[in-house]
Amino acid sequence: MDSKLGSCHCGAVTFEVIFKNGMQNIRRCDCSLCKRKGAIMVSVPLADRTVTNGKDALTLYQWNTKTAKHYFCKECGIYTHHQRRSVPTEFGVNVGCLEGVDPLSLKDVVIGNGAAQ
Repeated sequence: MDSKLGSCHCGAVTFEVIFKNGMQNIRRCDCSLCKRKGAIMVSVPLADRTVTNGKDALTLYQWNTKTAKHYFCKECGIYTHHQRRSVPTEFGVNVGCLEGVDPLSLKDVVIGNGAAQ
């Protein structure tokens, strides 16, 4: 089991993510929002991501079916995580927000077909 701390750019939002089997399902998404934000994401069960500070600094964005819940810091605008539409029992976490993880070093990142779902 591996635990990682994460934060938005300004530090108003901090969180912890538990990876029970390491970082799996690392991907980008081609839906209309994700292709614009360009983040690399990793999925974890809802219970394995905890906001440790700044829950009140998060803002929620939803569109279309309003199933997916995309969270951003109100102060700096960084996307930290979202509750997935295709698997609502999971959060997609922005890998770029995780301490000690360099998203630019990740090779062969899968592009998920969120546009078709």
